[in-house]
Amino acid sequence: MAEMMESPCEPSEAAEKKQGQNRSRTSKAARTRRTPHQNGPSGSDTGHEDQTDPAVKSRRQDQNTTESENHLTDTTKRRRQRHRRTKHAPGGALTGTADHLTHMDLNKREKKHNPKHLSTTTDTATPPLIDDSTAPDDGGGGGEKQKRKKKKQKKSRGNTEEQPCESGAVEKPNTPLKNKKTQAVSMSPSPAGQTDRTDRESSRRNRGRKRQLYEDYMSIKDVSDGLKRGQLIQGALRINPKKYHEAFVPSPDGLADIFLDGMVARNRALSGDVVVVKLLPADQWKVMNGDEREQTSVEKERQSEPVPDIIVEAQYGEEEEEEGEELCKKMEAATLQDKVPPTADIHSASDRNVQRTAKVVYIMEQKHSRAVSGFIKHIPDKPFALFSPSDHRVPRVNVPLSGCPADFPSRPTDYFNTVFICRITHWSPDSPFAQGQLMKSLGQAGVIEPETEAMLIEYDVDYSEFTDEVLACLPQGRPWTIPPEELRRRRDLRKDCIFTIDPATARDLDDALSCKQLPDGNFEVGVHIADVSYFIEEGCALDYTASRRATSVYLIQKVIPMLPRLLCEELCSLNPQTDRLTFSVIWTLSPEGKILSEWMGRSVIRSCVKLSYDHAQSMIDSPHKEFGADELPPVAPEHSVQSILQAVLHLHTIATHLRAQRFRGGALRLDQMKLAFTLDSGSGMPQGCYVYQYRDSNKLVEEFMLLANMAVAHQIYRSNPELALLRRHAAPQSRLMDALQELCDHIGLYIDMSSAGALHRSLEEAVGDDEYSAARKAVLTHLCARPMQMAVYFCTGVLQEEKLFHHYALNVPLYTHFTSPIRRYADVIVHRLLAASLKCGPRVHLTQDEVQKQATHCNDKKTASKRVQEMSTELFFSIFVRECGPLESKAMVMGMLDKSFDVLVLDYGVQKRIYCNAIEGLQSFNFRKVGKRPEMTLVWTPNELEDESVTQEISLFSVVDVLLSAGEGPLKYTAVLRRHTHTQF
Repeated sequence: MAEMMESPCEPSEAAEKKQGQNRSRTSKAARTRRTPHQNGPSGSDTGHEDQTDPAVKSRRQDQNTTESENHLTDTTKRRRQRHRRTKHAPGGALTGTADHLTHMDLNKREKKHNPKHLSTTTDTATPPLIDDSTAPDDGGGGGEKQKRKKKKQKKSRGNTEEQPCESGAVEKPNTPLKNKKTQAVSMSPSPAGQTDRTDRESSRRNRGRKRQLYEDYMSIKDVSDGLKRGQLIQGALRINPKKYHEAFVPSPDGLADIFLDGMVARNRALSGDVVVVKLLPADQWKVMNGDEREQTSVEKERQSEPVPDIIVEAQYGEEEEEEGEELCKKMEAATLQDKVPPTADIHSASDRNVQRTAKVVYIMEQKHSRAVSGFIKHIPDKPFALFSPSDHRVPRVNVPLSGCPADFPSRPTDYFNTVFICRITHWSPDSPFAQGQLMKSLGQAGVIEPETEAMLIEYDVDYSEFTDEVLACLPQGRPWTIPPEELRRRRDLRKDCIFTIDPATARDLDDALSCKQLPDGNFEVGVHIADVSYFIEEGCALDYTASRRATSVYLIQKVIPMLPRLLCEELCSLNPQTDRLTFSVIWTLSPEGKILSEWMGRSVIRSCVKLSYDHAQSMIDSPHKEFGADELPPVAPEHSVQSILQAVLHLHTIATHLRAQRFRGGALRLDQMKLAFTLDSGSGMPQGCYVYQYRDSNKLVEEFMLLANMAVAHQIYRSNPELALLRRHAAPQSRLMDALQELCDHIGLYIDMSSAGALHRSLEEAVGDDEYSAARKAVLTHLCARPMQMAVYFCTGVLQEEKLFHHYALNVPLYTHFTSPIRRYADVIVHRLLAASLKCGPRVHLTQDEVQKQATHCNDKKTASKRVQEMSTELFFSIFVRECGPLESKAMVMGMLDKSFDVLVLDYGVQKRIYCNAIEGLQSFNFRKVGKRPEMTLVWTPNELEDESVTQEISLFSVVDVLLSAGEGPLKYTAVLRRHTHTQF
């Protein structure tokens, strides 16, 4: 881990001498290095996942930084100053400086990261990705003697003709923004001597300046005009965490996501930022071609270096990985000019699966927190240190030494493994590195609490204590009792048999259920939700804080609450045998679940028992059992255990009918495998690990929560169609679904993806019924989840067409969130809207724009919360492997490339990539396509008990044995394929 700190940006004396003596050799090396601030997870220029330990990777990247950011000797600087006066070619060819070399390396290395992105120009005249960037001479073309010779030739011609570019120079493209007029003049014919005079004046003005790497942002006025005219596009930037040089912006017209190729095209924007992009010329767009793409992916992997170790895949995929997923690798990157006529418009091009490319011209909103965890490296004789973020999508940062620990300059090795938090404060257009300040030292890497705090800060999760101003908004008297006047305004349900069903460790109980059979054989079923809005006055300090937090964040070892614990765990929590204020939805249902009547309103309840999912499941599994007092939590004396048992069984029967009706009606559910832990009560370290089982008791609660959410959605939309806060789920991306459909067809799986319901039925039928059917379903679910879009909150007044309100997975026209106001702020707004619609609460004082803004914020916070929860799971599993490993498990193959394959580890639900080059004892391997079905043959070296090599066939859905063990880094673990063959699908 200490090696992670080795990020020198100072050159050695040997490097300086070498550069001064042989610049052409330096130029050649520059074309093979990685960009200094592209410290992403790629282990090679192909963009594949990093295949080395993070410490080694960081060290290599820092060495590359050293080479590409060399500070020149005084002699070399003087030489280059003399050659700055070399005349520019018509396209703006320039001689090089240290800063120029950085820019040239940046663009050339980005070019190498994307070798399949063709260009109409040669490598020595390829324009960089932004239109107004300049790429200086790289030192090629024969060194100083050749340059002096060219100077003499230039003088002998008397400046009467324009000069060609020097060898190795890069032609400067037209500048589309503020330099456009200047470029137009310089490109036009000039009288003799005028060009030289202009160049001399320009040289004097620019002398000593750093060459600009990034394009200046457009003015807000130009951005606004461009958006109105449709010349610019706005959207959230997603950076691929596996291939950090790839970024995407969603296309507003439903076409393929817009591709941003490299750091320069991103123009200092970070993942999650709302950016404005400008499309590049059509000859720089990409088209998708299935066969060529498959071939290209294979070729790219063959270009990668030998794999020294097996890397860890994230347990849950991010939405940002959709475009980079090899499983949907049906697209070939080629320039549009080779595929469609230059005059083709966007939609005719889209018929050929065009993917447009663009560059960022403005950051509309910095959604990224600009705070990131990482490590610092001492730079001798410099007033700053180099900060290397753990998130490879974020650039490296220069931080002042004044903000570092006092003894850091004298004892830098003491901090090799210390995690710091840095906040980016500025990023200059002429610097590959951002500037920032160290905020906090968290502790040692690989320890639960420092790592947890780092992820909370990075994703802008507010985990601070609630302020006195916020706490002053809470009821002050203890114990708090419901005011008599409030009781008179509510429906009194305290005598009904009402109970909660939650995880055993839950303390924020915000939903309860009731069920009683009526004389006519029908049932009165109630969903009762904590009335959080009663305690939070709109506009108060508590309301503001809750709206900013937007959601509770559930980590493995703790919860970061949205509301103060007095509300979460006491006043709002539906604790047993305590009077609590609620919002209730009560139906009269037939035994088959048909809704006969419905009532909504404010109520007061008294829960009779706190059941866990395990308790409810035991009742469902043993309906005739007589449960003893010691088998259940304490039950209120006015209700019997038998009455609770009958209520649970009736709810289960009705829920089964409701669920069947939903799926017959076209609903879809994709259950991802979820990892759960048992923790040591003293140390908090993971002691056990298992895949959480989703059982009938979970389904029971889910069905009635869905029913209540749908009922409330209709109520608030009917009452206030311009202001309702609903939740919609768009259909999956058709291009990715088509690619998945093609993949399934080729491997012999019939999956109907025409609708959500058809997909659900196909998945149920395709998995079989043997011992590995659950594993196949998990793999198929993972594949099908990739093209799915995120469900989002929205205000109904901002969308023009009701069909856009539709929820794809549930296949319902209207849906919202009402049932979890303790942990979701969106539900609090819905409660207020519902109270206003029922005339039992004040009017909501929000405009459409304010509701939509809050909806967008809730979407952002929900996404961040989901990612932090996933990272918490990854952290604890890494520590579990380190402390309790090695672990043996079966795994199922879920994706294949020519030199590796992905597996789902069945006992733990984690996904891994196994590289064939790293398998010990493997003699050879052969990847091939049978039709389009990928297959691989592994040939194992015979051991002492075998006379000849052992052959193992690998294909999709093959079951293999793997061994998980701790790696070299504090949070690294490896997967090793064991030589044993199982059945195939």
